[in-house]
Amino acid sequence: MAKSHPASSYEHFEHALSRPTFWARNTAVGIAVLLSIITLAILSNAPAGHRLAGLIAQTFGALELPQVPNRNPVPAEVDPNFAKYRALGEHLARRYRVSAEMTTQVVAKAHDVGNELKLDPMLILAVIAVESRFNPIAESVMGAKGLMQVIPRFHPEKFGPLGGEQVAFETTANITVGAKILKEYLGRTGDLNDALQLYVGATNEENENGYSSKVIAERERLQGVVRQLQSRAVIQQQAQARLLPPAI
Repeated sequence: MAKSHPASSYEHFEHALSRPTFWARNTAVGIAVLLSIITLAILSNAPAGHRLAGLIAQTFGALELPQVPNRNPVPAEVDPNFAKYRALGEHLARRYRVSAEMTTQVVAKAHDVGNELKLDPMLILAVIAVESRFNPIAESVMGAKGLMQVIPRFHPEKFGPLGGEQVAFETTANITVGAKILKEYLGRTGDLNDALQLYVGATNEENENGYSSKVIAERERLQGVVRQLQSRAVIQQQAQARLLPPAI
C-alpha cells in the first residue's frame, strides 16, 4: 500500500485552513487535531509543519505549543570528582570482579559519607573490601548484611531514620550506618586498630586473624592506587596539552 508523503499532508491542511468554511464547521475539535499535527510536524522538523504553525498563529494569534522534553538532559551539576571516582571504581571492579557501575557508586558514596563524618573514605572502602569484597548482598551466618557487613538488630537507632532494617542491603544506608559505627568506635577508643577490632567484634587477644591489619593494609594499597591514577591523569593531560595548537 502506498504511503502519503508527510509534506503533502501538511500542505493539504494548509489549503483547508485558507477556506472560510473550514472554521465555520470546526472549532475546538479542529484546533485540538491541528495542535497534534503541528507537534508531530515540529518533532520531525518538517518545514511544512512550521508553515502550518505560522498560518494558525496568523488566524488565532500566538499559540502556546507543547514543550518537547529533552531526552538527554544535562545534569544540573556535574561532580568534578566523577572521573576520579570512576577510575578507582573500575580498578575495584576488575579486582573483585563486580560491576564497575556499582563500584563507582560505592566510591562516590564513601567519599560523601566520609567527608560528612570526617572519616577517611579510603578507610571506608578498605573495610568494604575486607568485609564483603564489594558484594552488596553479602550476608553472614551471624546476620551481618551488605557492603560493610552491619548487623541491623544491633543498630536499630541508626537504621531507623533511613527506613529501618529492611534497607540494610541498600548502598547508601549500609555505608552510612557502617561508617557511623566505625566513627563511634574511633571516638571511643582513640586508636584505629582497637576501633577496627571492635567493629569486627574481636578482642585485643583474638584480633580476628589480623582483621585490623588487613584493613589498614588494604587502605594503604588503595591510597597507592589513587596516587597512580592521579599521576596517570596528569600525564594524559600534559600529553593532550602538547597536541593543542599554540595560542595566537
